[in-house]
Amino acid sequence: MKPCNSSGVVAIVVTYQPVLEILGQLLDAVAPQVTSVVLVDNGSHIDLAAWNNERDIPAAELRLLGENRGIATAQNVGIQWARNSGAEYVLLLDQDSIPAPDMVKKLTFTIAEQPLSAAVGPRYLDERQENPPPFIRVRGLRLERCACSTEKSIVPVDYLIASGCLIPMSVLDMVGDMRDDLFIDYVDIEWGLRARHHGFQSYGVCAAPMRHSLGDDPIEFFGKKIPLHSPLRHYYHFRNAVLLYKEPWVSVNWKLVDGWRLCLKYVFYSIFAKPHMAHWRMMTLGVWHGLTGKTGKLAQHN
Repeated sequence: MKPCNSSGVVAIVVTYQPVLEILGQLLDAVAPQVTSVVLVDNGSHIDLAAWNNERDIPAAELRLLGENRGIATAQNVGIQWARNSGAEYVLLLDQDSIPAPDMVKKLTFTIAEQPLSAAVGPRYLDERQENPPPFIRVRGLRLERCACSTEKSIVPVDYLIASGCLIPMSVLDMVGDMRDDLFIDYVDIEWGLRARHHGFQSYGVCAAPMRHSLGDDPIEFFGKKIPLHSPLRHYYHFRNAVLLYKEPWVSVNWKLVDGWRLCLKYVFYSIFAKPHMAHWRMMTLGVWHGLTGKTGKLAQHN
C-alpha cells in the first residue's frame, strides 16, 4: 500500500439534529487535516445550509437527505462523493467527535506502515468515562479488552467504532460500502468483520486521540460506568446483532462471544435501564425482527 497523506483524505461527517457549537468545533478541528469535508445530514430540523455558508471555512460539500435514512446510508452517500472526487482515503466522523490536531497524521502514518490495512482508528476518550475505553477483539472464546500499553502501541482488532476511522478507498472498492439496511448500530462491526473476512486487518492507534461521546449518560454499576442508549437504539442494536449472527461468513467463536455479551446486556438493561418496560420491549422486538429477517428503518422511527 502506498503511503497516505492528508491531500488524499476526504472527511465524511454525518449529522442528525446536531449541536451546532460542537459541530463547528469538529469542523474547525478536522478541516486543516484533510483535503475536504463533506457533511451528510439525515433530515435535521435546522438550516444547515445557511449555517455552513456563514462559516469562515465551510464544508466543501453538503448533502441534505431530507429524512433520517440511517448512518450507513449517509456514510455511503459521503463515500460515493469522495470516490467521485478521486479521494484515496475517507475519514468517517460522527457529529460529536473532536479529533486531536494531529490525529489524521498519526492515522495516515500507521495505515501506510501496516500490511493489508482495512481501517485504522483513534483511541477515543469519552469525558463521562474514567478511562479511555479499550480496543476490543475476540480470541478463541475470550473477549480481549486491549488497553494501550504505551502511547505508541498499535492494536490489531476485529473492528473499530466508525467515528475516526480512516479507510482506504481501494479497500472499500473490494470489501464494499456500509450495509445500509442495518440503518444504525452494528454497521461498523459488520463492515470490520466483512473486511477481515476478505483478508484485511483493522488497527487501533494509541497515539491518535479523539474526544467522542458514546451513547447517553452512562449507568453507574458497582463503580463502573456502563454505556446507555435509548430504547429505539437498543432495538437496532439487538436486531442487527441477530442479523449478523445469521451470516455464514462470520466465525462461530465470534458469534458465541458476542451473543453471550448480548444476553448479558438484555438482562442488565431490562433491570437497570429506565423506563424498564420500554427497553425490554424494544430489545425483545429487535431480537424477533432479527430472527425473522426484518431490516431497514423501524416503521415508527421518524
